[in-house]
Amino acid sequence: MKKIEINARKTKIISYFCIVKLFKRILRLYFCVLLLVFGGGVNAFAQNFPETKLSAEEAAHVDSTITISLLTCQEGKESYSLYGHTAIRYQNREQGVDVAVNYGIFDMSQSNFVLRFIFGQTDYMMGVQDFFEFCQTYAYERRGIIEQELNLPPEEKLRIVRTIEENYKPENREYRYNIFYNNCTTKARDVILGSMDVTYERENNGWSFRQMLHLCTIGHFWTELGNDLLLGLKADAPTTKSEQQFLPFNLKDDFETALIGDSIPLVKEENQVVPMFYDSQEKSALKSIITVLLILFLGIVFYVLSWYFPSKFKFMWCFEALLMFVIGLCGLVLTAMIFSQHPTVNLNLQILILNPLALIGVYAAYKDRNGPKKHWFWRFYSLCFIAFIVAEILAYFIVGHIQVFASGLAILAPYLFNIRKGKKVKR
Repeated sequence: MKKIEINARKTKIISYFCIVKLFKRILRLYFCVLLLVFGGGVNAFAQNFPETKLSAEEAAHVDSTITISLLTCQEGKESYSLYGHTAIRYQNREQGVDVAVNYGIFDMSQSNFVLRFIFGQTDYMMGVQDFFEFCQTYAYERRGIIEQELNLPPEEKLRIVRTIEENYKPENREYRYNIFYNNCTTKARDVILGSMDVTYERENNGWSFRQMLHLCTIGHFWTELGNDLLLGLKADAPTTKSEQQFLPFNLKDDFETALIGDSIPLVKEENQVVPMFYDSQEKSALKSIITVLLILFLGIVFYVLSWYFPSKFKFMWCFEALLMFVIGLCGLVLTAMIFSQHPTVNLNLQILILNPLALIGVYAAYKDRNGPKKHWFWRFYSLCFIAFIVAEILAYFIVGHIQVFASGLAILAPYLFNIRKGKKVKR
């Protein structure tokens, strides 16, 4: 790891980042201390240079004293850290400040946190942590950090300092979080760029939000399946280059070739303050997929056999009932998503298949357990599949793209569509 020099007067603050690891009381206490130390230093320096055009001497002093960098952190192993993280490094050599400014703090102990997250009402916080401790924590978690020192005009450096100071006021620290449109990476980008005229060399590939998430969840089957179930039609629309910067490494790559105006490189220097870690552990995704496929395959085989040997497979109605129960529960979640403030989840065509009405199928399977009778629900469920196909076709012609459904539905579809279509035989 590259040696990190820390001033003797460095701020002794431990803050949350990405997940709360200390009690809220401790967090508030440390924030208060940091506000007195760090906030005072920013105020004192900013007051020396009011918001006017700097003289050549003042500009030179700012350039030699203040450094602003973008920090891009490697992905972790937990589901919430698979996408990486972004922070801002602020150094003020005159004031002895060297901190990581972090917009990714959340508190899971908040009341109704899970429900608020589901309905898009989660509030994240901005916090500040000593840079050395920030690096230590990520090194402990085996997550590298890339620093891009930015080649900013002195006036822009002061603007960023004032923005950080304003954001750190107690009444401004919280913001309404959205994974695609307003997260820790987009907040850091907006603070750094402000209204600067920046051009990027990278061409827009037009990828959708879902495609980009898939790149981050390779080897994490259940996380990818959960994302695909929750994300709706809007998550498959082509995205702009600005929208693609919700991912930390997309923003880092854009900054590498970005120009201020037409000629000044945005990044002055890039280095790894914490080296990248590449674990050689085998991914469990293949095992998970094989397990799911095996269970579904055996279920379908037994079900088909029950058509021809009903006396020996009377228990198959239990499998049928269990399947409809799980589908019904998924349907309840997708129904709740209709009322979510997340713009990419409230229009989900998969609800035509995974809908709460599947819970009726539990009763239908139980009622038909001893005979070849067909409950009206099975015909209704076949119509749901037809409605799903029609909706996909209409979506293609109306909005120009279809919704990519979860991979598990492709496996379930042939079975569910043919459910209760077997021979009518006496049991």
